[in-house]
Amino acid sequence: MVEFSAMRQIGLAMCIACSLLLVGLPAWALEFTADQVTKIDGKSHKAVIYYRDQMWRIEHHSMGPVNVSIVRKDKQVVWLLLSRMKHFKTMPYGPEQDLRVSERLEGEVSRQEIGTEVREGHPTILYEVTTKQGELVEVYYQWVATDMHFPMKLAKKDGSWIVEYQHVKLRSVSDYLFNLPLNFQPLEDFQKQAAPEPVAPGM
Repeated sequence: MVEFSAMRQIGLAMCIACSLLLVGLPAWALEFTADQVTKIDGKSHKAVIYYRDQMWRIEHHSMGPVNVSIVRKDKQVVWLLLSRMKHFKTMPYGPEQDLRVSERLEGEVSRQEIGTEVREGHPTILYEVTTKQGELVEVYYQWVATDMHFPMKLAKKDGSWIVEYQHVKLRSVSDYLFNLPLNFQPLEDFQKQAAPEPVAPGM
């Protein structure tokens, strides 16, 4: 009887310890892949997104030199990959680079439900959301998929800025997508090598 009581106490202690460990963990870490379509002043930009909390990878569908951006919020850096040259450029992270993929917007002060619709098979609720950052007040329309708790579309009320996510899949994303390729070199090193040697006066 004493042995059984002691075992119960040990089991209870282990349960309490596990509960304390879980308190500090997030209830749900967001991981997904999706196609992103951004429209700014009528011009469209397409990209593929690989996302995990605190880090995301953007594969751009554009003709520019940078075809991949890796944002590491956890390290406070952004890596711009120039794949054709096998070089990368490091930039400081800024909050303006955040993807707005949470249900609640930064600086949100009010939210009003407008209606419902189905987007790509997902039931969504359309909200009108007002945010305030300092003196700047902005109003958005936000479509939130109720089955995924994910914002499928976000648009400024005046239509000047729209971001939409298509083919959203909530799934695990591999670590290697958020790390620098091993064979890529810093662009700064390439620029130093390419710079001409200074010529002494009179030569």
